[in-house]
Amino acid sequence: MLSQDTMKIIKSTVPVLEQHGNTITTVFYKNMFEAHPELLNVFNSVNQSQGRQQAALANTVYAAAANIDNLAAIMPTVIQIAHKHKSLGITKDQYPIVGYYLLGAIKEVLGDAATPEIIAAWGEAYGVIADVFINIEDVMYADAEQMDGGWRTFKDFTIENKVVESEVITSFYLKPVDGMKLPSYKPGQYISLRINIPGEKNTLIRQYSLSQAENGEEYRISVKREQDFEPNGKVSCHLHNQLTVGDTIEVSIPAGVFHLDVENTTPVTLISGGVGITPMMSMYETIAKETPNRPVTFLHSARSRSHHAFGDRLLKLNASLTNSNYAVLYSEEGDGFISHEFLATNVLEGSDVYVCGPTPFMQSVLRDLYALGMPEDKVHFEFFGPAVQLELVEA
Repeated sequence: MLSQDTMKIIKSTVPVLEQHGNTITTVFYKNMFEAHPELLNVFNSVNQSQGRQQAALANTVYAAAANIDNLAAIMPTVIQIAHKHKSLGITKDQYPIVGYYLLGAIKEVLGDAATPEIIAAWGEAYGVIADVFINIEDVMYADAEQMDGGWRTFKDFTIENKVVESEVITSFYLKPVDGMKLPSYKPGQYISLRINIPGEKNTLIRQYSLSQAENGEEYRISVKREQDFEPNGKVSCHLHNQLTVGDTIEVSIPAGVFHLDVENTTPVTLISGGVGITPMMSMYETIAKETPNRPVTFLHSARSRSHHAFGDRLLKLNASLTNSNYAVLYSEEGDGFISHEFLATNVLEGSDVYVCGPTPFMQSVLRDLYALGMPEDKVHFEFFGPAVQLELVEA
Protein backbone atom coordinates (compact mmCIF):
# COMPACT_ATOMS: atom_id res chain seq x y z
CA MET A 1 0.00 0.00 0.00
CA LEU A 2 1.16 3.50 -0.78
CA SER A 3 1.26 6.11 1.96
CA GLN A 4 -1.14 9.05 1.93
CA ASP A 5 1.80 11.40 1.38
CA THR A 6 2.96 9.43 -1.66
CA MET A 7 -0.52 9.36 -3.20
CA LYS A 8 -0.89 13.11 -2.58
CA ILE A 9 2.40 13.82 -4.38
CA ILE A 10 1.45 11.55 -7.32
CA LYS A 11 -1.93 13.28 -7.59
CA SER A 12 -0.20 16.65 -7.70
CA THR A 13 1.69 15.59 -10.85
CA VAL A 14 -1.47 14.84 -12.85
CA PRO A 15 -1.62 18.29 -14.57
CA VAL A 16 2.05 18.02 -15.48
CA LEU A 17 1.57 14.55 -16.96
CA GLU A 18 -1.40 15.78 -18.95
CA GLN A 19 0.78 18.51 -20.46
CA HIS A 20 4.12 16.70 -20.83
CA GLY A 21 3.17 13.01 -20.91
CA ASN A 22 4.01 12.38 -24.56
CA THR A 23 7.35 14.16 -24.24
CA ILE A 24 8.24 12.10 -21.18
CA THR A 25 7.39 8.78 -22.84
CA THR A 26 9.22 9.76 -26.03
CA VAL A 27 12.38 10.51 -24.05
CA PHE A 28 11.84 7.33 -22.05
CA TYR A 29 11.78 5.05 -25.10
CA LYS A 30 14.71 6.83 -26.75
CA ASN A 31 16.95 6.48 -23.69
CA MET A 32 15.90 2.93 -22.89
CA PHE A 33 16.48 1.63 -26.41
CA GLU A 34 19.86 3.32 -26.60
CA ALA A 35 20.93 1.56 -23.41
CA HIS A 36 19.08 -1.72 -24.07
CA PRO A 37 18.80 -2.26 -27.82
CA GLU A 38 17.84 -5.90 -27.17
CA LEU A 39 14.38 -4.64 -26.19
CA LEU A 40 13.84 -3.62 -29.81
CA ASN A 41 13.25 -7.34 -30.38
CA VAL A 42 10.07 -7.01 -28.30
CA PHE A 43 8.64 -3.57 -29.08
CA ASN A 44 6.94 -2.78 -32.39
CA SER A 45 9.16 -0.31 -34.24
CA VAL A 46 6.23 0.82 -36.43
CA ASN A 47 4.20 1.87 -33.41
CA GLN A 48 7.30 3.67 -32.12
CA SER A 49 7.88 5.54 -35.38
CA GLN A 50 4.23 6.60 -35.58
CA GLY A 51 4.16 7.75 -31.96
CA ARG A 52 1.35 5.37 -31.04
CA GLN A 53 3.29 3.50 -28.37
CA GLN A 54 4.43 6.74 -26.75
CA ALA A 55 0.87 8.04 -26.68
CA ALA A 56 -0.49 4.79 -25.29
CA LEU A 57 2.07 4.75 -22.48
CA ALA A 58 1.45 8.42 -21.72
CA ASN A 59 -2.27 7.70 -21.39
CA THR A 60 -1.55 4.78 -19.07
CA VAL A 61 0.81 6.77 -16.84
CA TYR A 62 -1.69 9.61 -16.67
CA ALA A 63 -4.52 7.21 -15.75
CA ALA A 64 -2.36 5.58 -13.07
CA ALA A 65 -1.56 8.95 -11.53
CA ALA A 66 -5.15 10.15 -11.63
CA ASN A 67 -6.35 6.92 -10.00
CA ILE A 68 -3.40 6.25 -7.70
CA ASP A 69 -5.75 6.14 -4.69
CA ASN A 70 -8.07 3.70 -6.47
CA LEU A 71 -6.04 1.53 -8.84
CA ALA A 72 -8.98 -0.86 -9.16
CA ALA A 73 -10.53 1.75 -11.45
CA ILE A 74 -7.87 1.10 -14.11
CA MET A 75 -7.79 -2.67 -13.67
CA PRO A 76 -9.54 -3.32 -17.03
CA THR A 77 -6.73 -1.40 -18.75
CA VAL A 78 -4.12 -3.29 -16.72
CA ILE A 79 -5.63 -6.63 -17.77
CA GLN A 80 -5.70 -5.55 -21.43
CA ILE A 81 -2.02 -4.53 -21.31
CA ALA A 82 -1.09 -7.70 -19.43
CA HIS A 83 -2.61 -9.77 -22.23
CA LYS A 84 -0.46 -7.88 -24.73
CA HIS A 85 2.62 -8.44 -22.54
CA LYS A 86 1.80 -12.15 -22.39
CA SER A 87 1.60 -12.29 -26.19
CA LEU A 88 5.00 -10.59 -26.46
CA GLY A 89 6.74 -12.75 -23.86
CA ILE A 90 7.49 -9.85 -21.48
CA THR A 91 9.51 -11.02 -18.47
CA LYS A 92 9.56 -9.73 -14.90
CA ASP A 93 13.24 -8.77 -15.10
CA GLN A 94 12.36 -6.13 -17.73
CA TYR A 95 10.24 -4.12 -15.30
CA PRO A 96 13.15 -2.63 -13.31
CA ILE A 97 14.69 -1.48 -16.59
CA VAL A 98 11.46 0.26 -17.59
CA GLY A 99 11.17 1.86 -14.15
CA TYR A 100 14.71 3.21 -14.19
CA TYR A 101 14.33 4.92 -17.57
CA LEU A 102 10.79 6.14 -16.90
CA LEU A 103 11.91 7.93 -13.74
CA GLY A 104 14.93 9.24 -15.62
CA ALA A 105 12.70 10.63 -18.36
CA ILE A 106 10.47 12.38 -15.82
CA LYS A 107 13.55 14.01 -14.31
CA GLU A 108 15.00 14.93 -17.71
CA VAL A 109 11.82 16.52 -19.07
CA LEU A 110 10.67 18.30 -15.92
CA GLY A 111 14.12 19.37 -14.74
CA ASP A 112 14.13 21.11 -11.36
CA ALA A 113 10.35 20.72 -11.12
CA ALA A 114 10.94 16.99 -10.61
CA THR A 115 11.99 17.35 -6.97
CA PRO A 116 13.56 14.47 -5.05
CA GLU A 117 10.19 14.01 -3.30
CA ILE A 118 8.37 13.63 -6.62
CA ILE A 119 10.93 11.18 -8.01
CA ALA A 120 10.84 9.16 -4.77
CA ALA A 121 7.03 9.07 -4.82
CA TRP A 122 6.95 7.95 -8.44
CA GLY A 123 9.59 5.33 -7.71
CA GLU A 124 7.44 3.92 -4.93
CA ALA A 125 4.29 4.08 -7.06
CA TYR A 126 5.98 2.43 -10.04
CA GLY A 127 7.11 -0.44 -7.81
CA VAL A 128 3.53 -1.07 -6.69
CA ILE A 129 2.13 -0.86 -10.23
CA ALA A 130 4.90 -3.07 -11.63
CA ASP A 131 4.17 -5.69 -8.98
CA VAL A 132 0.52 -5.70 -10.04
CA PHE A 133 1.52 -6.37 -13.65
CA ILE A 134 4.10 -8.99 -12.71
CA ASN A 135 1.67 -10.90 -10.50
CA ILE A 136 -1.11 -10.85 -13.08
CA GLU A 137 1.24 -11.92 -15.87
CA ASP A 138 2.74 -14.70 -13.73
CA VAL A 139 -0.76 -16.12 -13.33
CA MET A 140 -1.43 -15.75 -17.07
CA TYR A 141 1.79 -17.54 -18.00
CA ALA A 142 1.10 -20.33 -15.49
CA ASP A 143 -2.46 -20.75 -16.77
CA ALA A 144 -1.18 -20.87 -20.36
CA GLU A 145 1.30 -23.61 -19.54
CA GLN A 146 -1.26 -25.66 -17.63
CA MET A 147 -3.82 -25.69 -20.44
CA ASP A 148 -4.16 -28.90 -22.40
CA GLY A 149 -1.55 -28.45 -25.13
CA GLY A 150 -0.48 -25.10 -23.69
CA TRP A 151 2.91 -23.38 -23.60
CA ARG A 152 4.43 -20.27 -22.01
CA THR A 153 5.63 -17.82 -24.67
CA PHE A 154 6.43 -18.95 -28.23
CA LYS A 155 6.72 -22.28 -29.99
CA ASP A 156 7.20 -23.45 -33.56
CA PHE A 157 4.29 -23.80 -35.95
CA THR A 158 4.22 -24.95 -39.57
CA ILE A 159 2.28 -23.16 -42.30
CA GLU A 160 -0.04 -25.94 -43.47
CA ASN A 161 -1.96 -23.92 -46.02
CA LYS A 162 -2.28 -20.45 -47.59
CA VAL A 163 -5.63 -19.37 -48.98
CA VAL A 164 -6.25 -16.12 -50.86
CA GLU A 165 -9.41 -14.58 -49.41
CA SER A 166 -9.48 -11.32 -51.35
CA GLU A 167 -7.30 -9.02 -53.43
CA VAL A 168 -5.40 -7.98 -50.28
CA ILE A 169 -6.09 -10.61 -47.59
CA THR A 170 -4.64 -14.13 -47.38
CA SER A 171 -5.33 -16.73 -44.70
CA PHE A 172 -2.55 -18.77 -43.12
CA TYR A 173 -3.38 -22.10 -41.49
CA LEU A 174 -0.90 -22.91 -38.73
CA LYS A 175 -0.27 -26.22 -36.98
CA PRO A 176 2.19 -26.90 -34.12
CA VAL A 177 5.37 -28.68 -35.15
CA ASP A 178 5.16 -30.94 -32.09
CA GLY A 179 1.76 -32.24 -33.18
CA MET A 180 0.13 -31.40 -29.85
CA LYS A 181 -3.56 -30.56 -29.63
CA LEU A 182 -4.05 -26.81 -29.46
CA PRO A 183 -5.46 -25.12 -26.34
CA SER A 184 -8.86 -23.48 -26.58
CA TYR A 185 -9.30 -19.76 -27.17
CA LYS A 186 -12.09 -17.24 -27.05
CA PRO A 187 -13.51 -16.02 -30.38
CA GLY A 188 -11.98 -12.60 -31.03
CA GLN A 189 -8.59 -13.24 -29.43
CA TYR A 190 -5.24 -12.89 -31.21
CA ILE A 191 -1.86 -14.57 -31.46
CA SER A 192 1.61 -13.11 -31.98
CA LEU A 193 4.03 -14.16 -34.70
CA ARG A 194 7.74 -13.76 -33.98
CA ILE A 195 9.64 -13.52 -37.25
CA ASN A 196 13.22 -13.00 -38.37
CA ILE A 197 13.34 -11.33 -41.77
CA PRO A 198 16.63 -11.45 -43.72
CA GLY A 199 18.29 -8.03 -43.65
CA GLU A 200 16.38 -6.87 -40.55
CA LYS A 201 18.50 -6.21 -37.49
CA ASN A 202 15.81 -7.06 -34.97
CA THR A 203 13.23 -9.77 -34.52
CA LEU A 204 9.75 -8.55 -35.44
CA ILE A 205 6.61 -9.44 -33.48
CA ARG A 206 3.12 -8.79 -34.82
CA GLN A 207 -0.33 -9.64 -33.48
CA TYR A 208 -3.04 -11.12 -35.70
CA SER A 209 -6.61 -11.99 -34.79
CA LEU A 210 -7.63 -15.62 -35.04
CA SER A 211 -10.17 -15.71 -37.84
CA GLN A 212 -12.03 -18.97 -37.33
CA ALA A 213 -13.82 -20.89 -34.61
CA GLU A 214 -11.49 -23.08 -32.59
CA ASN A 215 -11.10 -26.71 -33.62
CA GLY A 216 -8.14 -27.90 -31.54
CA GLU A 217 -6.09 -28.72 -34.64
CA GLU A 218 -4.98 -25.45 -36.22
CA TYR A 219 -4.99 -21.68 -35.92
CA ARG A 220 -6.03 -19.48 -38.80
CA ILE A 221 -4.96 -15.87 -39.22
CA SER A 222 -5.97 -13.71 -42.17
CA VAL A 223 -3.44 -11.03 -43.01
CA LYS A 224 -3.85 -7.89 -45.09
CA ARG A 225 -0.91 -7.26 -47.40
CA GLU A 226 0.26 -3.71 -46.90
CA GLN A 227 2.33 -1.87 -49.49
CA ASP A 228 6.06 -2.62 -49.42
CA PHE A 229 6.89 1.03 -48.81
CA GLU A 230 4.50 1.40 -45.85
CA PRO A 231 5.84 0.89 -42.30
CA ASN A 232 3.37 -1.91 -41.63
CA GLY A 233 4.40 -3.67 -44.81
CA LYS A 234 7.53 -5.46 -43.63
CA VAL A 235 5.89 -8.39 -41.91
CA SER A 236 2.70 -8.61 -43.98
CA CYS A 237 4.64 -8.57 -47.26
CA HIS A 238 7.07 -11.16 -45.89
CA LEU A 239 4.15 -13.41 -45.02
CA HIS A 240 2.44 -12.92 -48.36
CA ASN A 241 5.47 -12.95 -50.64
CA GLN A 242 8.15 -15.04 -48.94
CA LEU A 243 6.61 -17.60 -46.59
CA THR A 244 4.91 -20.63 -48.05
CA VAL A 245 3.42 -23.97 -47.09
CA GLY A 246 5.92 -25.96 -45.03
CA ASP A 247 7.73 -22.95 -43.56
CA THR A 248 8.06 -22.63 -39.79
CA ILE A 249 7.27 -19.58 -37.65
CA GLU A 250 7.08 -18.91 -33.92
CA VAL A 251 3.62 -18.41 -32.46
CA SER A 252 2.36 -17.27 -29.06
CA ILE A 253 -0.56 -18.73 -27.16
CA PRO A 254 -3.83 -16.81 -27.79
CA ALA A 255 -4.49 -13.67 -25.75
CA GLY A 256 -6.74 -10.63 -25.62
CA VAL A 257 -9.77 -9.22 -23.81
CA PHE A 258 -11.84 -8.49 -26.93
CA HIS A 259 -13.90 -11.61 -27.41
CA LEU A 260 -17.44 -12.86 -27.75
CA ASP A 261 -19.28 -13.74 -24.55
CA VAL A 262 -20.09 -17.34 -25.46
CA GLU A 263 -21.86 -17.98 -22.16
CA ASN A 264 -24.50 -15.38 -22.95
CA THR A 265 -27.46 -15.85 -25.26
CA THR A 266 -28.35 -12.18 -25.76
CA PRO A 267 -28.45 -10.84 -29.34
CA VAL A 268 -25.15 -9.91 -30.97
CA THR A 269 -24.29 -7.27 -33.58
CA LEU A 270 -20.90 -7.59 -35.29
CA ILE A 271 -19.62 -4.48 -37.10
CA SER A 272 -16.36 -4.52 -39.06
CA GLY A 273 -14.45 -2.48 -41.59
CA GLY A 274 -11.77 -3.85 -43.91
CA VAL A 275 -9.44 -6.34 -42.28
CA GLY A 276 -11.32 -5.76 -39.02
CA ILE A 277 -13.47 -8.62 -40.28
CA THR A 278 -10.94 -11.15 -38.97
CA PRO A 279 -11.97 -11.41 -35.27
CA MET A 280 -15.62 -11.19 -36.33
CA MET A 281 -15.24 -14.31 -38.45
CA SER A 282 -14.15 -16.23 -35.36
CA MET A 283 -17.19 -14.92 -33.48
CA TYR A 284 -19.66 -15.59 -36.31
CA GLU A 285 -18.35 -19.11 -36.92
CA THR A 286 -18.51 -19.84 -33.19
CA ILE A 287 -22.14 -18.72 -33.02
CA ALA A 288 -22.94 -20.93 -36.03
CA LYS A 289 -21.17 -23.87 -34.40
CA GLU A 290 -22.31 -23.56 -30.78
CA THR A 291 -25.47 -21.40 -30.55
CA PRO A 292 -27.06 -21.36 -34.03
CA ASN A 293 -30.35 -19.98 -32.67
CA ARG A 294 -28.73 -16.91 -31.10
CA PRO A 295 -29.90 -13.68 -32.80
CA VAL A 296 -26.98 -12.11 -34.67
CA THR A 297 -26.43 -9.37 -37.23
CA PHE A 298 -23.18 -9.01 -39.16
CA LEU A 299 -22.52 -5.59 -40.73
CA HIS A 300 -19.39 -5.14 -42.82
CA SER A 301 -17.85 -2.30 -44.85
CA ALA A 302 -15.29 -2.93 -47.60
CA ARG A 303 -13.86 -0.85 -50.43
CA SER A 304 -15.11 -3.23 -53.11
CA ARG A 305 -16.11 -6.82 -53.78
CA SER A 306 -12.52 -7.66 -54.68
CA HIS A 307 -11.37 -6.36 -51.29
CA HIS A 308 -14.05 -8.26 -49.36
CA ALA A 309 -12.64 -11.37 -47.67
CA PHE A 310 -14.86 -14.35 -46.78
CA GLY A 311 -17.79 -13.11 -48.87
CA ASP A 312 -19.02 -16.56 -49.91
CA ARG A 313 -18.36 -18.00 -46.46
CA LEU A 314 -20.44 -15.26 -44.83
CA LEU A 315 -23.38 -15.89 -47.17
CA LYS A 316 -23.31 -19.61 -46.29
CA LEU A 317 -23.06 -18.95 -42.57
CA ASN A 318 -25.91 -16.46 -42.71
CA ALA A 319 -28.09 -18.95 -44.58
CA SER A 320 -27.33 -21.69 -42.05
CA LEU A 321 -28.44 -19.62 -39.04
CA THR A 322 -32.06 -19.26 -37.97
CA ASN A 323 -31.84 -15.70 -36.56
CA SER A 324 -29.11 -14.02 -38.61
CA ASN A 325 -28.91 -10.94 -40.79
CA TYR A 326 -25.85 -10.13 -42.91
CA ALA A 327 -25.27 -6.88 -44.79
CA VAL A 328 -22.21 -5.47 -46.56
CA LEU A 329 -21.54 -2.03 -48.03
CA TYR A 330 -18.95 -1.41 -50.77
CA SER A 331 -17.83 2.21 -50.50
CA GLU A 332 -16.21 2.37 -53.96
CA GLU A 333 -19.26 0.85 -55.63
CA GLY A 334 -21.76 3.48 -54.55
CA ASP A 335 -23.01 1.93 -51.30
CA GLY A 336 -21.45 4.55 -49.06
CA PHE A 337 -20.27 3.84 -45.54
CA ILE A 338 -21.85 2.49 -42.37
CA SER A 339 -23.84 5.52 -41.23
CA HIS A 340 -25.97 6.63 -38.30
CA GLU A 341 -29.10 5.74 -40.28
CA PHE A 342 -27.72 2.35 -41.34
CA LEU A 343 -26.89 1.48 -37.73
CA ALA A 344 -30.29 2.68 -36.49
CA THR A 345 -31.94 0.30 -38.95
CA ASN A 346 -29.68 -2.74 -38.56
CA VAL A 347 -28.26 -2.94 -35.02
CA LEU A 348 -30.24 -5.52 -33.07
CA GLU A 349 -32.17 -4.07 -30.16
CA GLY A 350 -30.66 -5.00 -26.82
CA SER A 351 -27.61 -6.58 -28.44
CA ASP A 352 -23.99 -6.63 -27.40
CA VAL A 353 -22.13 -4.82 -30.18
CA TYR A 354 -18.59 -5.72 -31.27
CA VAL A 355 -16.68 -3.28 -33.47
CA CYS A 356 -13.33 -3.69 -35.22
CA GLY A 357 -11.65 -1.81 -38.05
CA PRO A 358 -9.38 1.13 -38.85
CA THR A 359 -9.35 3.92 -36.27
CA PRO A 360 -11.38 6.43 -38.38
CA PHE A 361 -13.98 3.72 -39.01
CA MET A 362 -14.28 2.95 -35.30
CA GLN A 363 -14.48 6.62 -34.38
CA SER A 364 -17.41 7.06 -36.74
CA VAL A 365 -19.23 3.87 -35.75
CA LEU A 366 -18.76 4.31 -32.00
CA ARG A 367 -19.83 7.95 -32.15
CA ASP A 368 -23.02 6.93 -33.94
CA LEU A 369 -23.71 4.01 -31.61
CA TYR A 370 -23.48 6.22 -28.54
CA ALA A 371 -25.61 8.87 -30.24
CA LEU A 372 -28.24 6.17 -30.73
CA GLY A 373 -28.26 5.64 -26.98
CA MET A 374 -26.21 2.44 -26.92
CA PRO A 375 -24.90 1.87 -23.35
CA GLU A 376 -21.10 1.86 -23.17
CA ASP A 377 -21.05 -1.49 -21.37
CA LYS A 378 -22.80 -3.05 -24.38
CA VAL A 379 -20.20 -1.81 -26.87
CA HIS A 380 -16.91 -3.70 -27.25
CA PHE A 381 -14.14 -2.72 -29.64
CA GLU A 382 -10.65 -3.81 -30.66
CA PHE A 383 -7.61 -1.85 -31.79
CA PHE A 384 -4.95 -3.26 -34.08
CA GLY A 385 -1.89 -2.00 -32.19
CA PRO A 386 -1.68 0.07 -29.00
CA ALA A 387 -4.93 1.63 -27.86
CA VAL A 388 -5.23 5.29 -28.83
CA GLN A 389 -7.61 7.94 -27.60
CA LEU A 390 -10.69 7.91 -29.81
CA GLU A 391 -12.12 11.33 -30.59
CA LEU A 392 -15.83 10.66 -30.20
CA VAL A 393 -17.08 14.21 -29.66
CA GLU A 394 -19.15 15.58 -32.50
CA ALA A 395 -17.20 18.05 -34.65
